[in-house]
Amino acid sequence: MMSLWKYLALAALVGLTVGPAAAAGDADRGEGIHAQRCEVCHGEEGDGAGAGAERLNPPPRDFTMAQYKIKTTGFEDILPDDDDLFRVIRDGMPGTSMPGWSDMLSDQDMWDLIAYLKVLGELEEEEPGVPVDFTTQIASSEDSIAKGKPLFEDRCVECHGNEGKGDAAKSLRDDDGERTWPRNLTKPWTFRASDDPKDIFARVSVGIAGTQMPPFADPKSKKKLTVEERWHVANYTASLGAAGEPVNPENTVVKAARIDGEVPRTPDDPSWRDSVPTTFYLVPQIIAEERHFTPSNDTITLRAVYNETDIAFLLQWDDRTKSIPGDSQAEKISGPGLAEDSVAVQLPVEIPEGMVKPYFVMGDTARPVNLWQWNSGTTDAPETVTLVNGRGIDNIEERDAAKAGVGANGSWRDGTWSVVMTRPLATAEPDADLQFVEGKFIPIAFAAWDGSNGETATKYTMTTWYWLLLAPEAGARPYVVALVVMLLVAAGLLWWARSAARRAGQAEG
Repeated sequence: MMSLWKYLALAALVGLTVGPAAAAGDADRGEGIHAQRCEVCHGEEGDGAGAGAERLNPPPRDFTMAQYKIKTTGFEDILPDDDDLFRVIRDGMPGTSMPGWSDMLSDQDMWDLIAYLKVLGELEEEEPGVPVDFTTQIASSEDSIAKGKPLFEDRCVECHGNEGKGDAAKSLRDDDGERTWPRNLTKPWTFRASDDPKDIFARVSVGIAGTQMPPFADPKSKKKLTVEERWHVANYTASLGAAGEPVNPENTVVKAARIDGEVPRTPDDPSWRDSVPTTFYLVPQIIAEERHFTPSNDTITLRAVYNETDIAFLLQWDDRTKSIPGDSQAEKISGPGLAEDSVAVQLPVEIPEGMVKPYFVMGDTARPVNLWQWNSGTTDAPETVTLVNGRGIDNIEERDAAKAGVGANGSWRDGTWSVVMTRPLATAEPDADLQFVEGKFIPIAFAAWDGSNGETATKYTMTTWYWLLLAPEAGARPYVVALVVMLLVAAGLLWWARSAARRAGQAEG
């Protein structure tokens, strides 16, 4: 095993994010920590069969198998370095239910827990292999990214897709038979370790144990990459994050811009290029039965424009599969119970005067909602759009979408659905439909269904309420108003100055 001092020197040289110097762990004490903090997910025996396991995606790690995904030791080495384990416990794993424990466990607690994990995997006597050599790093640059692109296209698109969104053309399963999905590389915040090129280089070099992500450092592999090529691929992969739509939690308002001419009615209309996107997190619906605990869709992006008569929304979300029931390819790569992909916009029937909004899951008896829903269609039926009014999840009124003027058009490309939904600002039934008004904050919420993940009815992902604002054109009016106000203030000051001077003169007289 590499000595501690040599390891720390190497870590300092390459700038790794490491934990404090490894301390001797007490496995007996670690067993108690595991029982208190980890057992509910990982199980009493550490076999990944805890009480909450069936509701987690991906499933909890089976420590008895001694197989760890995130490691910086060689691809043939079973055991990760102690610091690899410490880092996962301390920081958690983004995109999973594994939290970071640094706010609840001390460093010594974590070293004790690591000692116990080695007992569960019967690895007490095993020594980690030689760490991945990060001193060979090639800094990211336009040249390196350009060299990485063709290597990525040759080695990686089969699973990660042309745009890196994980739209695999085949069904992937891990060594335990669990369905796995390639990482969406345009969402770096979901990377299990991080999107630092060093971490990506480690994954490319040693692979991810137990999955179909191979080690490209393996000299026996036909797809082997040299050290230099792996750095280029890592730099290119890191650059894909710029193509995603990051979530800004502080941005809670969708601003619809007023345009001249017709509103766009297809996703590829060039009018969308000038509109401002707003992205929100999607969470699983776990309030009403049947609840949903294993979602696949995690964000949705909205653009909105309107003219004097109509409004149009462009909804986009990453979905690794185009779910069309009856299509042989869709059925091949989906999970059981293939259904249509779908998306919905939820709006209140009446714009609230204050801050009280309808219940965000299909409204309530006092405050109903409109729900416009688009469905992707099947091999026997085209895409559809429906309209319902909700006064609660069990109190739904189906209505005629065409009569209300609700229309929709969708397309799927390289792992992303793009759906345009349109409607007149005003309808013939103001008591049943929201009437859009400029300059007012209107509650708006969204929902999405991934048909390849068995999502139908109440099994879907959703957002809470956000705000929609139809922002009127500025025009010259604000400037005219400002000028009038300025002139009035100036006139008032002049009058006050003259009055003061006159009073001063009278006093002297």
